[in-house]
Amino acid sequence: MPDAPAAFDEEMAEILESFIVETREILERLGQDLLALEKGSAGKEMLNTIFRAVHTVKGTSSFLGLEQMTGLAHHFEDLLNKVRRGELAVTPARMDVMLEAYDLLRLLLGNIEARRNDHTDLEGILGKLSAAADPAFGTGECPGGGSPAAAPEAVTAPAPPLAQPCAGAPADNGISGPEAEKPPGARTPPVPAAVDSTIRVDVGRLDALMNLVGELVLGRNRLAQIASDPAAVSDPTALSRELAATSAQIDFVTTELQMAVMKTRMIPVAKVFNRLPRLVRDLMKETGKLVDLQVSGEETELDKTIIEEVTDPLIHILRNAVDHGIENPAERQKAGKPARGTVKVSAEHEGNHIVIRIEDDGKGMDPEQLKARGVEKGVITEAQAREMSVAEAFNLIFIPGFSMAANVTSISGRGVGMDVVRTNIGRLKGIIEISSRAGAGSAFTIKLPLTLAIIQALLVRSGRETFSVPLASVLEVVRVRAADIATIGGREVIRLRDAVLPIARLDRVLNVASGGATEDWIYVVVVAVAEKKLGIIVDGLTGQKEVVIKSMGAYLHDVSGIAGSTILGDGRVIMILDVGEFMNIFASMN
Repeated sequence: MPDAPAAFDEEMAEILESFIVETREILERLGQDLLALEKGSAGKEMLNTIFRAVHTVKGTSSFLGLEQMTGLAHHFEDLLNKVRRGELAVTPARMDVMLEAYDLLRLLLGNIEARRNDHTDLEGILGKLSAAADPAFGTGECPGGGSPAAAPEAVTAPAPPLAQPCAGAPADNGISGPEAEKPPGARTPPVPAAVDSTIRVDVGRLDALMNLVGELVLGRNRLAQIASDPAAVSDPTALSRELAATSAQIDFVTTELQMAVMKTRMIPVAKVFNRLPRLVRDLMKETGKLVDLQVSGEETELDKTIIEEVTDPLIHILRNAVDHGIENPAERQKAGKPARGTVKVSAEHEGNHIVIRIEDDGKGMDPEQLKARGVEKGVITEAQAREMSVAEAFNLIFIPGFSMAANVTSISGRGVGMDVVRTNIGRLKGIIEISSRAGAGSAFTIKLPLTLAIIQALLVRSGRETFSVPLASVLEVVRVRAADIATIGGREVIRLRDAVLPIARLDRVLNVASGGATEDWIYVVVVAVAEKKLGIIVDGLTGQKEVVIKSMGAYLHDVSGIAGSTILGDGRVIMILDVGEFMNIFASMN
C-alpha cells in the first residue's frame, strides 16, 4: 500500500506538516553526509550521525503509519548499523545502494508532501539493501555459490575500479522495480518537486521585527496626537519641527522594518548549492570524467522565491559544464592539463543583487564553431554570422533547439537546457553573461535581484506619462546625439563602445503619447534581461526610487509590457515596465 496521509484529521495534519519540514531538513543533511562518507572523509561520529538520521526517519514515519517509508528506512538502518560497527566496509557498490535508498526516501517524502497516493515499487531496493548487508557483497565471493556480475567496460581514467555486486543480487544500476526494464539510455524519473510553503526564521530576527513594530507604533501615536490637537503646539515653527522629526522617525523605522521583513524571507543559497555535489558525483559515474567541484559563498542569502526559481538554471549550467566543458581524463592529459577537471560555483552580494558564477577549466567555446553550427541549423544566416560579435556568438547557445553535442545522450544534446536557463533567469528579472576561451574554459555569471517584492527603480518620462524601470535590468543610461542614430535592416541602432545596440522608442512600443522632443541629445536607458540587451529612448529622467510592486488586479493583469504598478509619494499611480515583455513586443514589431 502506498503511504496515504490524506485521511488525517486536523490535529494529525498539523503533525504531518511538522514531520515533512523536519524530515526534509534531515534528508538534506543526510545527502551531504553520504557524499562525505563516499569520499572517505567521514569519521566514526559522522557514521553515527548518518545512522541516527535514518533511525529518526524510521521512528517518525512509523508513528504516522507511513508504512513504505518505515520499511525502507528500517532496511537502510540495518545496513548502516553494520557499517558503523565496522562489520562492513564502505565500498563503491554499497554507496550506490545507499544513495539509491536515499533517493527513494526523498521520492516517498515528495509523494507524502504532495498528497500523492502513487505506488512506489520498493522490492528492488529492499533486495539490494539486504544483499549489501552481506559481507561478501561486491567482493567476488558471492554467497550461495554465485559468481561476480560482469564489470562494465573500463573508462580511460586514473580512477579506482569499482567493486561489483553479486550476480544473484539485483543489478546495481540505480534503477529498481519496473524502471529496470527501461532501455540503457533511459533515466530514473526525478524526485517530484513539491513547493515548500514554510520557512524557518531565527528568533533573533523576529525579536528585531517586534522591536521595530513597537517603534512604529510610537511614531504613529505621536503623529496622531499632533493631528488631533495641532493647537497644542502654539508656534507654527515648532509644529513644523515636530512634524518633520516625527516624519523622519517613521521614515527611518519603516526602512528598517522593510529590511527586517525582507530578512525573514531570506535563506542561504546553500539550499541550492548543497544539491550540486551529488549531481556532479552522478555525472562523473555516467560520463567517466573526473571533476573537482569547489563551492564558495554558500552563506549568501537570497529571497526564498528566487532560490526556488534559480535551482533549474544552476543545474542545467552545471550539467553542461561537466558534459560539454570538462574533457575526459585522456583528452585533458593530452592537452597538458590535470586529469581531474575543476568546476567552481560561487555566490556573493553586489549591492542590491546577488551574483552567482559557474566556472570550469574545460575546453571552452569557439565563437567561430558556434556561428558555423548556427548557420548549419538555420538559426542565423551566413551574413549575420559574419557581423556577429564574440558575445553574440556565445549567446547562440540560448536559442531553442541549438546544441553543439554530436550525439543525444541522457545528459544533453537535445538543445533544451540553455533555453530553460534563459527563460528562468529572464522571469526573475536577472541577467546572464558568458565568457569563454577555447582550451581554457567557460564562465557563466548570473546577476539576480535580492527580492522581487520591493525594488529599486529608475523613473523615466515619455510625454506626460512616467514609467518605472526596475533598476536590476538597467545596465547604464547614456546620452547620444540624435544624428548618431543609424538604421540597419529597418531597425534603429546606436554604436555603444565596441558593440551595435538596437534601440526602441518607449512611446511607440507602448503606444503612449510622445513629448515630441526634438533636442539634439537623447537619453537612452540600456537594459538587459538574461543575455539580451536593448536601448530604450525616453523623453527624460525623473530620478531613482525604491518602489513597492502592486498587482494590476484581475481586469488589467495581462496588459502587455507592464509588470505592475506603484504609488509615488504625491499619490500618483505609475506603471512598472516589464523589461522582458517589452523586448518581446519590440521584437514582434520588426
